[in-house]
Amino acid sequence: MVHSTTAPLPEAGDVNASLHLVMRLLKLSEKSQMENLSQSTLVTPTTAAPGSLQGVSLPLQVFFCFAMVVILLVAFLGNMVVCLMVYQRSAMRSAINILLASLAFADMMLAILNMPFALVTVVTTKWIFRDPFCRMSAMLFWFFVMEGVAVLLIISIDRFLIIVHKQDKLSPQRAKVLIVVTWGLSFIFSFPLAVGSPPLQIPPRAPQCVFGYSTEHGYQAYVLILLVVFFFMPFMVMLYTFMAILNTIRHNAIRIHSHPDSICLSQASKLGLLSLQRPFQMNIDMSFKTRAFTTILILFSVFTVCWAPFTAYSLVTTFKEGFYHKDSFFQISTWVLWLCYLKSALNPLIYYWRIKKFRDACVDLMPKYFKFLPQLPGNTKRRIQPSAVYVCGEHRLVV
Repeated sequence: MVHSTTAPLPEAGDVNASLHLVMRLLKLSEKSQMENLSQSTLVTPTTAAPGSLQGVSLPLQVFFCFAMVVILLVAFLGNMVVCLMVYQRSAMRSAINILLASLAFADMMLAILNMPFALVTVVTTKWIFRDPFCRMSAMLFWFFVMEGVAVLLIISIDRFLIIVHKQDKLSPQRAKVLIVVTWGLSFIFSFPLAVGSPPLQIPPRAPQCVFGYSTEHGYQAYVLILLVVFFFMPFMVMLYTFMAILNTIRHNAIRIHSHPDSICLSQASKLGLLSLQRPFQMNIDMSFKTRAFTTILILFSVFTVCWAPFTAYSLVTTFKEGFYHKDSFFQISTWVLWLCYLKSALNPLIYYWRIKKFRDACVDLMPKYFKFLPQLPGNTKRRIQPSAVYVCGEHRLVV
């Protein structure tokens, strides 16, 4: 009798259970591999992100360094000369000159306390002065910027009252009071930045502490209030005053053409408002009738060109996440930031170019510190009321 040695076949239920177990093991293995892969992909961008922000190439670094050093020197020395002239010379302490000295002092302090640290950060592409000082530098940046905007606003309103309404209400004493008020308001608006309210973004995303993307309503409200109060509103007010001044000048120029015998020729010729081709016949330049007004208009134009890009940049950065996380954000920040600093260097050059009293005082002041220059005779100093510049003659026509 023969016995079979063949093992019994497994039942169908046992086979299905084994296959089910194998499939579960394979799925767990694939899942663990996918998790490891996803973790590696999540870690890579964060580690590579700082490298992508080091976007300032070597030629641009050389250009920025050279331009920044020149801007820093011109802004510091030029504005210091303006402050010294107003401080040392009593004849220069008119209301408008006191305001210009306050603007020059704000620009000078901005050059001293902000520009060197931003220059180092452009080269190193990282902030090496610790976070508290970064917030303090941002506070100082906006502090001096707000003061400069406030001074330009006061000057434009003063020109508006003098030319359009023929009212000279700004005395040196009132100018000093307004300066104290504007410095106080600028400090109140900018101080929260120093204590981290709202919290600013620390570099390396920018050469200094700047506004970054945020979904917090308080943060967004602060940025909006700051930009509206210290850029958009002053810009609209100054634009309105300058348009009204230009319209008044145009209207009065037509009146002068209609009544050539009633103009005060001596005062008008001293102001450079006309050139006489024969007695009582005037050729009036329709572009600008007042040199002082032209100077303020140039300052306003420089302010707009230098600050409009930074204002738009701050708004877009706060409300658009994609813009803030762009790889080129550091380069964009560097360009718009140093365009703002350029204004501080251009202002004293505009004073020297446009204001004869500043130019004469600067020439007289230079031999005291630079002995190799020849001593120049002192200039005759003359005081006039601002309203007399625009109102003259028997019939009180406004030029």
